[in-house]
Amino acid sequence: MGFEFIDFPKLETERFILRKGIVEDCQDLFELYADENVVKYMPLKVFDSMADALDEVNWYDKIFKEQIGLRWVIEDAKSQKVIGTCGYLNYEKQHNRIEIGYDLRPDYWGKGLMKEALSEIIHFAFTSMGINKIEAKIEPENTSSIRLVEKLNFSKEGVLRQHEFEKGKYVDLVIFSLLKSEY
Repeated sequence: MGFEFIDFPKLETERFILRKGIVEDCQDLFELYADENVVKYMPLKVFDSMADALDEVNWYDKIFKEQIGLRWVIEDAKSQKVIGTCGYLNYEKQHNRIEIGYDLRPDYWGKGLMKEALSEIIHFAFTSMGINKIEAKIEPENTSSIRLVEKLNFSKEGVLRQHEFEKGKYVDLVIFSLLKSEY
């Protein structure tokens, strides 16, 4: 039996607890998304209030209830601070296909932390959810994100030209994918 979207899955890695976002995480999420560097390549405006953070937590609940996605907060096991998020959106059950997304506080960049967190949720998608294909859509300028998915053995499929209208302009997205047969 596949994943049922009843209880939100809690996952653990060596350094992190990946869990459901809760209201008590709003301060950490506000700090995360109030940083221009974090939202630079996201279809998200810089947070300017705690209400924005609460909306974000509510959105995590909504996509889970609608069974179209899962978003984990990444809690640093040592400090118990939420330092980023990762998860899935655009779950297409009939095709067993899902899109991955992630973000991390800049002071934690370049330390292999996101690779650790994503390895865990990729394992979850292929083993518990019955996913066949995980997609990543990344702006071409976001070279660190591209390097990350390449380290996780994603393959480049091509470029979706002027695929989204974000922050007043059309942006290209490079599409990468990982198949269960390659995992």
